Amino acid sequence: MSHPDPNSAPGDTADKVKVPSPGDMPEGEARTAASLGNTTPEQTRNGHGADWVKEQEQEQEAEAGAGGAGGGGGDHDGKIELTEADAYDELGFSFPKWKKWAILTVIFLVQTSMNFNTSLYSNGLTGIAAQFDVSEQAARVGAAIFLIFYAFGCELWAPWSEEFGRRPILQLSLALVNIWCLPVALAPNFACLLVGRALGGLSSAGGSVTLGMIADMFESDDQQYAVAYIVFSSVGGSILGPVIGGFVEAYLDWHWTIWIQLIFGGFVQLLHFFLVPETRTTILLDRIAKKRRTSGQAPHVYGPNEVNPFAARFTLKELLHTWIRPFRMFLTEPIVLTLSLLSGFSDALIFMQIQSFSLLYKQWGFSTVAVGLAFISIGVGYVLAWLSFLPAIRRNRAARARAPADEHAQYESRLWWLLYTAPCLPVGLIIFAWTSGGPPTHWIGSMVGAAIIGIANYAIYMATIDYMVCAYGPYSASATGGNGWARDFLAGVLTLPATPFYENVGRPGQHLQDANTILFGISVVLVVAVYAIYHFGPVLRRRSPFAQSLAKKSEGEGEGGGGAHLRRSVSRAVSRAQDEQAGAEER
Repeated sequence: MSHPDPNSAPGDTADKVKVPSPGDMPEGEARTAASLGNTTPEQTRNGHGADWVKEQEQEQEAEAGAGGAGGGGGDHDGKIELTEADAYDELGFSFPKWKKWAILTVIFLVQTSMNFNTSLYSNGLTGIAAQFDVSEQAARVGAAIFLIFYAFGCELWAPWSEEFGRRPILQLSLALVNIWCLPVALAPNFACLLVGRALGGLSSAGGSVTLGMIADMFESDDQQYAVAYIVFSSVGGSILGPVIGGFVEAYLDWHWTIWIQLIFGGFVQLLHFFLVPETRTTILLDRIAKKRRTSGQAPHVYGPNEVNPFAARFTLKELLHTWIRPFRMFLTEPIVLTLSLLSGFSDALIFMQIQSFSLLYKQWGFSTVAVGLAFISIGVGYVLAWLSFLPAIRRNRAARARAPADEHAQYESRLWWLLYTAPCLPVGLIIFAWTSGGPPTHWIGSMVGAAIIGIANYAIYMATIDYMVCAYGPYSASATGGNGWARDFLAGVLTLPATPFYENVGRPGQHLQDANTILFGISVVLVVAVYAIYHFGPVLRRRSPFAQSLAKKSEGEGEGGGGAHLRRSVSRAVSRAQDEQAGAEER
C-alpha cells in the first residue's frame, strides 16, 4: 500500500533527472548533459571504447591540473564513474516490453500477497477470541497492529532497496514476513500472537520497493500504465482477504487464516526468486562497470557505488534525515497533507467495512461465505476504476505533449480524471448509508454503494501518487511516502473503533445509516480539497518550503557546485533531447 517515489532515491548518484532540455537544468547538470551530448549515439549504444576512455583520462588530467575544482565530479582518485547514459541499453529501461510486464506481473502478485496479509486475519477473530479467552474487540488489535507497523515498515525498508538493490531487499522482506507467520499460527498466548503480527507488518516492504521497481524500468513520462497496474494489486489484495476468508471462517480453523498467508507468501517469494532479476540502476551500473574492467574494455570505469562507498554516502545522520522527511512533509506541505488525508481516509473506509460487513449483511440472513463474497462488489469498483484510467492516461500524455512549457498541463493535469472520480467517495457513502437498514430495502443497494466507494479509493490512490511524483521531483519519495504512511496508519488506527462506531453511533435501529452519513460528511470536505489543489496547485507549490529549498539548491549548484555534478547521470530524455537539438542545428 505504501508507495514512495518511483523516481528518486536518497544518496543515489545514478537516478534519472527529469528534465526536457539542458536549458531547464541547473548549470552544473547542464554541463554534464552537454558533455554527454558530445558522444555519438553509436558510442552510447556500444559502451565505452578506447576513444571514450582516452577522453575521460584527458579530462581527469585537466581537472587535476586545475586543482580538482568541484572536488567530486568524474575524477575519483583515477576512477571514472559509469553513468546511466553511458550504459542505457543494458539497464532496466531497455528491457524488452514483454520482460518488463512479466516482471511487473510477479511484482503484482507480491504486492497482492502483502496486502492480503493485512485483511485475511480478521476472518479468524472468533476463533482467536475463543482460544485466548479475549473479546473479539481485543482480538482486532492483531489486525490493527499489523497495519500500523506496516505503515512504518514500508518507510524503513525504502532506503535499503536503493542502496543494496531491489531483489535482495524484497527477498529478505518476503522471508521475514513468512517467518513471522509462524509465531502467530503457533502462538501459545495472545501476547505472542500480537508480537508476531507487529513484526510481520514491520517486515513488509510493500510499495516502497514495488513502486520503486517501476522507476527502474520505465522513464517518468512512460510509467503511468505500470503504476496503475501495481496500484490495482495493492487495493485488490486488501479485499481478496475477506473473499477467501469467508470460506476459511466457515469451514476451517482460525489458524488457517495464517497458514494460507504463509502458503501464498512462500509461493510469491519463489516466483520472485526465480523470475525477477535485479532492476536497480546503480546496482546494474556497478555490475556493468566490473564486467568492462574485467574484459579490459574500460579499465578505469567504476560503478556509482564503487566510486562512492556506502559508508561515505550514507551516514547515520543522513539515514535518519531520510526516514524523518516523509513525516515532515506530511505535516508541513499542504498538498501532501491534504491528498494524503484523502487517500488515507478512503483506504481506512475499506478496512472499516471489513469489520462492518458482517453487521450489515446479517440483517438479510447472509451466511459467513456470502458476507465474504459481498466484498467482490468493491473489487468490481476497482476494476472499473482501473479500466477508466487507461483512456485518462492517454489523454493526459497527449495534453502534456501538446504543452511542454505549460506548468498546469505538466502537473495539475494529472489530477483531471480525479475531478470526476473523487466525488464517487461521498456518493458511494451516501448510497451505502441509506441502503444499509436491512429489509425491506434490497441488499444490492449497499453493494452498489460499496462498488462506487471502490472506484473512488482506486482513483484517489492512483492520481495522488502520479501527481506527487511529478510535483515534488527529488522530494517525491518522501511525498508519496507520506501518502502511503497515511493510508496504512489510518487504516490501522480506525480498524479498532470501527465495530463500536457502527454499533453505537446514531439513533437506535439506525446505527449503520447514521454512522455512514457521518463518514459521508467527512468525505465531502476532503474531496473539495482536490478541486482546490487542481486550481491553486501552482501557487501552493511556489510557497512550498521543499520547492524553495530545491530552487536554492539548484541555484547554488549552478554558481559554485557544478564540479560536483560532472558525470552525474542524466535521464535518457536529456540525451535524446540533445541529439535532436544537434540534429536540428546540422540541418
